[in-house]
Amino acid sequence: MMGLVEKLDAPTQTMSDMLSKLQAPFLLFIRVYVAWVFLKSGLHKIGDWDTTLVLFEYEYQVPLLNFELAAYLATFGELVFPVILIAGLGTRFTAIALSFINIVAVVSYYATLAKGAGLVWHYLWGSMLLTTVLYGGGWFSLDYWLKSKLGRNHGD
Repeated sequence: MMGLVEKLDAPTQTMSDMLSKLQAPFLLFIRVYVAWVFLKSGLHKIGDWDTTLVLFEYEYQVPLLNFELAAYLATFGELVFPVILIAGLGTRFTAIALSFINIVAVVSYYATLAKGAGLVWHYLWGSMLLTTVLYGGGWFSLDYWLKSKLGRNHGD
């Protein structure tokens, strides 16, 4: 006979099981959404490189870097890391790399972001990247596939 605790826990366990099945698609959604945001930014930068250089020289105040080097690094990161993130290869490392770009963007452009709602978006993207760092890529990632092929699948 089922005890009282088991009876009370049964609906919770059923809901938990259903929600667990949504974790991998949700992690994929987060990766694709955040990657698309950064990729669009990188594509915009290379689409008008002269304007990008002017913005990095006069508008964005990237600490410790020459404006031209900062423009190249930011554009490289926004074009390469999102593609790797979508694939789910080195997911946690790639999310950390994009988090760094996000943090530098906030620090470099804080005065303008603080005046508008733009800062809220950076918080959202940072939270999504943190979720990816904490939970990994899930089932729909090359990380998961490689771990399963190498026999090192530890529930990631």
